[in-house]
Amino acid sequence: MRFLDALRASAIAAAGLLLASAFCAAGPAAASDTSAKDERPAAPAVVTLPGAAPASDAPSSAPKRPGDEKAGAPPADAGAVDIALVLPLGAPDYARAAEAVRDGFLAAAGIAKATGRCRVIPHGDEGVLGAFEAAKLSGARVVVGPLVRDDLRALAASTEPLPLTLALNQLDDASALPPQVYTLSLSVESDAPTLARRMRDAGVSTVALIGNESPISKRFAAAFGAEWLLAGGGPIESIPFDTRPERLTALRNALSKSTADAALLALDAQDAAVARSFVLRIPAYAISLINQPHAPSVLRDLESVRFVDVPWLVTPSDRALAGIPRREAGNLLLDRLYALGFDAFAVASAFVKGVPERLDIAGATGRLTLADGRQVAREGVLAVFRRGQVVPADAAR
Repeated sequence: MRFLDALRASAIAAAGLLLASAFCAAGPAAASDTSAKDERPAAPAVVTLPGAAPASDAPSSAPKRPGDEKAGAPPADAGAVDIALVLPLGAPDYARAAEAVRDGFLAAAGIAKATGRCRVIPHGDEGVLGAFEAAKLSGARVVVGPLVRDDLRALAASTEPLPLTLALNQLDDASALPPQVYTLSLSVESDAPTLARRMRDAGVSTVALIGNESPISKRFAAAFGAEWLLAGGGPIESIPFDTRPERLTALRNALSKSTADAALLALDAQDAAVARSFVLRIPAYAISLINQPHAPSVLRDLESVRFVDVPWLVTPSDRALAGIPRREAGNLLLDRLYALGFDAFAVASAFVKGVPERLDIAGATGRLTLADGRQVAREGVLAVFRRGQVVPADAAR
């Protein structure tokens, strides 16, 4: 799913979002505790991994979890492995997030009757390279992971040859990843293309982007700026946000003079609600960090604010998501990560016989396609706060 910057400030022990944006974070994160039970059925028999058909077309069945092996050589009777899932299940700060991804991945594998061709390889802090070595020894054709941004940095810096890899994060700088590494991320900046396109479709030509000095805000602002230019948008007016009274006065003055068609709030939920109270005469858009439980007073401030989020949360009754087992974690960040794990299996399945020329999957985190830079682009759903509820913007009246 402040996906790990956000895992740190949100509540995975009181943690922050990213994977959005978050796992995206370099610092540790934890997930708020849930009452969900962790039941593990016995590992299923080996079956042939199906092709890359959309997961929604597969028959429904209960998710199964093969035993989480310790990093190292696979057991002699492990059988053929098509996909290895490498996750920090042994890292205290990331274990809850990793469990959510694992559960989503294995739910998808269970639907496809392919759990016997998958292997979960856990690792602890600083153990990602050993886990990848174990994945190679297993003969996996595709490795899914790492989940944490620092682990992805370690993998990128390694000189060891890598198998075809689907990383569940992305780097926060211009560093190049090895050529065999593709990315599928829940980072907030990955929603920038969808937001830019939808804002242009709504007739917005100039934007007042309200942000602060947080890493997430800066990353999103940079990503949106690039996409906005590609979408044919006009100048972006950057307005700093700060909760100090004198800075809020400056914000009010700047907005009173602004000629922007819309405001974009590159802020977390609480700050976005404050900033929104100063933005009343023009439409307001925001990043997905605003979608979390709120007090009624905050919801009133966020009324009519639009943002992009995953279909798993915005359109749960959509036909493409029918039959997918639900994991009620009571935590929206963990719910996003469960959806990420589900989609990671679908993409990895499409990669088993090599990188496909074309990818088009109606996933739980959005429509997934191959984009430049070895990225799996993710087009989420435009949502809006309406009378205290999150509803699809296209259906809101």
